[in-house]
Amino acid sequence: MTAEKKTIPGTSERVTIEGAMGKLAAIIQKPVLSAGEKCPMVMILHGFMGNKGGQLNELIADSLQAHGIASVRFDFNGHGESEGDFSKMTVLNEIEDAKKVYDYIAALPYVDAVAVSGHSQGGVVASMLAGELGSKKIRAVALMAPAGVIREDAIRGSAFGKSCNPLDPPESVELFEGKKLGRDYIVTAFSLPIYETAAPYDGPAFIVHGTGDRLVPYTYGERFHKLWKNSEYVLLDGFDHGFTQNLYRADALVSDFLIKTLCK
Repeated sequence: MTAEKKTIPGTSERVTIEGAMGKLAAIIQKPVLSAGEKCPMVMILHGFMGNKGGQLNELIADSLQAHGIASVRFDFNGHGESEGDFSKMTVLNEIEDAKKVYDYIAALPYVDAVAVSGHSQGGVVASMLAGELGSKKIRAVALMAPAGVIREDAIRGSAFGKSCNPLDPPESVELFEGKKLGRDYIVTAFSLPIYETAAPYDGPAFIVHGTGDRLVPYTYGERFHKLWKNSEYVLLDGFDHGFTQNLYRADALVSDFLIKTLCK
C-alpha cells in the first residue's frame, strides 16, 4: 500500500561536504521544521557514473520530504559536480565518502535518525556502510538493484563491458563518455568483501530488483535478502536495472518502506 501523500512544505539547499578525495557537492532537502523540531534523514547514493540528480533519486527525495523526512543526495568523488579524478574512484573510497557524509548529517541539530538508500553500485556502498556502522547508527537500509556482481565481474576480467587481465590489470580501462576506469578500482573489486562487510547489519532493510536486469542479475539482490534476516524483498517482473519501466513504482516501494520504518 502506498503511503498517503501529505503536503509538507520544504526547502532545498546546496552544500559542500569534505569527502575522502576532495569536496563533495550535495543537496539537502528537508521539510520546514519549527524551532527545536527534529526529523530523520536519508542518504541517497547514486550508482556507477550516476549523479545526485538522477530522476529516481529526486522522486524518492520528494516523497520523503512530503512525509516529514529529510534527505541528502551527493555526487561521489569523480562524479557530477564533486571533486576528484574518476580514474581514482573505487568502491572503498566511495564508502569513505559516505562515512564523511554520514558524519556531516548526523551532527546537524535537526537530525534525529539516519537511514541510507542506494542504487546499483550505490547499493553496494550503502550495504557495506550499514555493515560497518551498524544498526545503532543506520536506522534503515533500502537497496535498489544492488550491484553485488562487481566482485565476480572483476574476477572474470570484465570491467563494464570491457575485458582485461584481472591478475595484472592495466593502469586504466577506456569506458565511454571519455571516462577511464582506474587499475585500483579493478584491483580492489577483485577481493571486495561485499556481503561479508554488510553481514553485521541487523536493522530493517528493503531490497528491490527486476527480473529483466541484464547488468546485475536479480539473484544478487536475493542474496542480500537471505543475508539480512530483518529484510523485505520485492522482485519486479520484467523491470530492468534502472527500473525504467516505471520509476514511480520503484519510488513508491522504497519511499513507503522508509516512511513506514522512520515514522513509527
